[in-house]
Amino acid sequence: MSEHPVLLDVQHLKTYFPVKGGVVRKTVGHVHAVEDVSFQIREQETFGLVGESGCGKSTTGRSILRLIEPTAGTITFDGVDLHDLDKESLRLKRRDMQLVFQDPYSSLNPRMTVRRLLEEPLRTHFSLSQAELDEQVLWISGAVGLSPEQLERYPHQFSGGQRQRISIARALITKPRFVVADEPVSALDVSIQAQILNLLMALQQELKLSYLFISHDLNVVRHISNRVGIMYLGRMVEQGETEEVYRNPIHPYTQALLSAIPKRDPSEDKVRIHLDGDVPNPADPPKGCPFHDRCPKCMEVCKSELPVTREVAPGHFVSCHLLDK
Repeated sequence: MSEHPVLLDVQHLKTYFPVKGGVVRKTVGHVHAVEDVSFQIREQETFGLVGESGCGKSTTGRSILRLIEPTAGTITFDGVDLHDLDKESLRLKRRDMQLVFQDPYSSLNPRMTVRRLLEEPLRTHFSLSQAELDEQVLWISGAVGLSPEQLERYPHQFSGGQRQRISIARALITKPRFVVADEPVSALDVSIQAQILNLLMALQQELKLSYLFISHDLNVVRHISNRVGIMYLGRMVEQGETEEVYRNPIHPYTQALLSAIPKRDPSEDKVRIHLDGDVPNPADPPKGCPFHDRCPKCMEVCKSELPVTREVAPGHFVSCHLLDK
């Protein structure tokens, strides 16, 4: 992947949500949903984003697309700082940046046929004749495995896997360069998951796509991602080439996550690392390392100082005080 140029560069991204309280609904604090996150995605690369529910994965994806306005940081897409774009310029840029949702049924208008659902993004971003619309709809529906007859049906007439194919077609019909896939297979049966993952990978090759693939399923991320980032309480604690991180996890949180993957071989010598306690409240994050109150290797410095991010191997970054030794 190193031969491809950087398409997306996220630096020091922060996204906070106000907490309202009192009779007048005054802001009394903030939820630190995303805290100082930095990473890059190259052209035709898949970057997997992993972590427990509530760690800030989806908020990161939506902040990049400016569906949620970031609090701070820079997001550079193809050399353009997205923060500098006005509403109309951002709308035009969204031709190149699309989102595939977790729940395909809730993201599809039940009153529209598949044909109308697929035509809608084209009508929003382009001025095309009906013949040109028909041509593009037939192309993308065929690419995701839908027949022409199915274009006249409604979302409720499809299975979950078929609905996700429609969602993918809707996201890709504008021929974007970058797609945020937010838990795109978590609501599907395991057998259907494989079909959708293979479809995403095939379309990536055909259309030269870059993906931010968000998931809590470590096996799925390993299957589809070139590089992976591990998030905890809004922060990126480790990132690197997928196989490098899976074979040589450094951060104690990454080690605990990977230890939970079921063993392929029952005779394999593998110890499950159990974490005590719950994830802290992001509206009141702990001082120091955000993981220190659950970390089995916690030291005194972890309770007061935020660890710096170090490159432990080429492209492998970790934020942990254990590296200070």
